[in-house]
Amino acid sequence: MSYTGHFRVWRGDAEGGELKDFEVEVNEGEVVLDVIHRLQATQAHDLAVRWNCKAGKCGSCSAEVNGRPRLMCMTRMSVFAEDETVTVTPMRAFPVLRDLVTDVSFNYAKAREIPSFVPPPGLAPGEYRMAQQDVGRSQEFRKCIECFLCQDTCHVVRDHEENKPDFAGPRFLMRIAELDMHPLDAAAETGLDRARTAQDVHGLGYCNITKCCTEVCPEQIHITDNALIPMKERTADRKYDPLVWLGDRIFRRDK
Repeated sequence: MSYTGHFRVWRGDAEGGELKDFEVEVNEGEVVLDVIHRLQATQAHDLAVRWNCKAGKCGSCSAEVNGRPRLMCMTRMSVFAEDETVTVTPMRAFPVLRDLVTDVSFNYAKAREIPSFVPPPGLAPGEYRMAQQDVGRSQEFRKCIECFLCQDTCHVVRDHEENKPDFAGPRFLMRIAELDMHPLDAAAETGLDRARTAQDVHGLGYCNITKCCTEVCPEQIHITDNALIPMKERTADRKYDPLVWLGDRIFRRDK
């Protein structure tokens, strides 16, 4: 079974562009990326689109479909009515390179700013031992495919370009939370307080937990509930709890 689908696709580059209308064949069981490929093959041969695995695991084909950040390879055409116009645009939070391809180098720059895992002293890698419960906590965050849809939908990044220098975004705040929860991470022994650094350096305070990042995550990671909110609570405890404040002062005095 097939029908003629109505598509509006953004065409342009860093200098500007516009939405253009196309009528493309849609077959049963197809996803948006299938139709974009058919459009590229039959009508818009120079259409730029980034993709790789077409299996929802590489995170390459991120775009906005009818205004919602999605993976095109995981967005089935069956969710749209046959007479509905499907609008495909590049991720709004990042500079456009061409057509549906954006410059996501912002995210790689933020990744380099996150201090890496600090191995426990006296243990070789093969000697690490963790309780299964602790493995499960961090395993959820390791499902991230770095599609950057959470970064795109976060209004702190999306609507306020001036925040980018001071805000890592949900994907990388989640990475800090993962390391802060890790039972073998020895960052504290080197003087690195990950939760406090998340607040003071990486902009955790900008997040107002609207959960929009969680809503668009294709891996269904509970970014807000399981990473950002717990880290905000730990940060608040360390910064504002009078007993914690007093303990920090006594500990430093003993040192």
